[in-house]
Amino acid sequence: MWYYILAFIAFLVDQGTKFIISKQLEIGQEIPVIGDFFLITSSRNEGAAFGILQKQRWFFVIITVVVVIAIVWYMQRVLKTSSRKMLPLALSLVLGGAIGNFLDRALNGEVVDFLMFNFGSYTFPIFNIADSCIVVGVALILLDSLIDLNKTTPESKSGEGNEIA
Repeated sequence: MWYYILAFIAFLVDQGTKFIISKQLEIGQEIPVIGDFFLITSSRNEGAAFGILQKQRWFFVIITVVVVIAIVWYMQRVLKTSSRKMLPLALSLVLGGAIGNFLDRALNGEVVDFLMFNFGSYTFPIFNIADSCIVVGVALILLDSLIDLNKTTPESKSGEGNEIA
């Protein structure tokens, strides 16, 4: 149950920050946090990550419903059959982020983005808390997979030195 509570907290933080941004800032308005490096800015995105697939609202709604169902199903399976802790944590973050962006797309047809980072003349695509949760969750899934792979890969030390030259 804790993993669903974590997903709900991620969802609430995402929705709360998006609400504040949409009510307090005009679209395009910027507030410097760390000079020109990190700014809070009000932006809208009708597409996916990095602005791809613009104006594909129903595609994202359908895909997100399928992804959310798959995450819940897989999380239940992992919780019942495994002692792994990182994987359910990661899935919780992805779930909370996916539902956060899903709600925006379903209700408004766009996602509120507001975290902006500049690296010299390069501006990283503006993102939000849900996007951050998804990225961190996916990174933890990959890390968990690597750790699990190392645990299940048998050591081949017993055959060392027996090669024919």
